[in-house]
Amino acid sequence: MSSSSLVDLPLVKLTNPDPSFPTLFVLHLNNGKENRFTLQFVNEITQALDAVERILDDTRGDAAGQGGALITTSSSEKFYSNGLAIEAAMEQGDVFYIPYLKMLARLLTFRIPTVAAINGHAFAGGCMFAMAHDYRVMRADRGWIAMNEVDIGIPLIPGMAAIVKCKISNQNHLRDCLLAGHRFKASDAVAAGFVDQAVAQDALVPTAMEYARRIAPKASGLNQKLHLIKAEMYRETVILLLAGGTTPGGFLSKL
Repeated sequence: MSSSSLVDLPLVKLTNPDPSFPTLFVLHLNNGKENRFTLQFVNEITQALDAVERILDDTRGDAAGQGGALITTSSSEKFYSNGLAIEAAMEQGDVFYIPYLKMLARLLTFRIPTVAAINGHAFAGGCMFAMAHDYRVMRADRGWIAMNEVDIGIPLIPGMAAIVKCKISNQNHLRDCLLAGHRFKASDAVAAGFVDQAVAQDALVPTAMEYARRIAPKASGLNQKLHLIKAEMYRETVILLLAGGTTPGGFLSKL
């Protein structure tokens, strides 16, 4: 089955893997070996999401009735994403953080189902990006998923903490994740609720595709219903992501 290219930018590529299903998309992350989030990387992911939205808007009839889904994966064999380009992010401040958090909010509430095919390490900002998806499938034989800010000396700003908290309900796993910076291998990540399934490397994208095809009909009509359901499901997180607050513990002055 041939794959057609829809967006081809320096750091991301958007494809349709099945011409008979024009609203099934794969977003390939290609920002070097580590896929660290820079402002350009965030902007290109946003452009790819814009392209998906335009296609959804233009799709009618039976094709719209199929619904749709978006899969993300990395072209790197070692990293899904190694997080933010820390020095640049800290230097740019809100110029970087506000678009990054807005991109996470958009993905978290995207109008079609989303599936992360995590083919390597997903650390810090890369973990947050993965957690913004509806479903996550992880390579079983290689890679950790972790929030390691505590180990690199960077506090979490409100939206970043919120996107992890809204997906991890077990307080002990959340404590180990945020306070201990625990690195979860694939099997532990499944048990802790970080990912839905761990599979062999060669089964990763096919399994993600199975998830995508199975849940795609829930977006039948390609309207805003899933977007609005997700927005209410994650209301508090979305508010924090879009609030522009980038000061950790800003409320502590009231203690």
